[in-house]
Amino acid sequence: MPSKRRNNGRGKKNCGHIRNVRCVNCGRCVPKDKAIKRYNVRNIVDASSRKDIKENSIFENYNLPKLYIQQIYCISCGIHSRIVRSRSRADRKIRYSPSKSMVTRPVRA
Repeated sequence: MPSKRRNNGRGKKNCGHIRNVRCVNCGRCVPKDKAIKRYNVRNIVDASSRKDIKENSIFENYNLPKLYIQQIYCISCGIHSRIVRSRSRADRKIRYSPSKSMVTRPVRA
């Protein structure tokens, strides 16, 4: 049986068993090396509240901390919510991750 991917869809080389993690969207158990991991960086407060906090703050150059959330998706949720796309057989051979400028989103009319 031919193999579709060089790594069989996993990042596990010579590791044995990898622990499971839960998908944030549907709750499915996914091996950690197979899961799609994305970081979401957000401000703790919205822009209008941040302005009020800066005006009433004692410290002049105080920067509010950010929330760093790692979101883990299973393959089906990642494809369904367009976090990753399916690629052609030739494009699957490309092993580097695309930069932000190369990624194009479809324009909805």
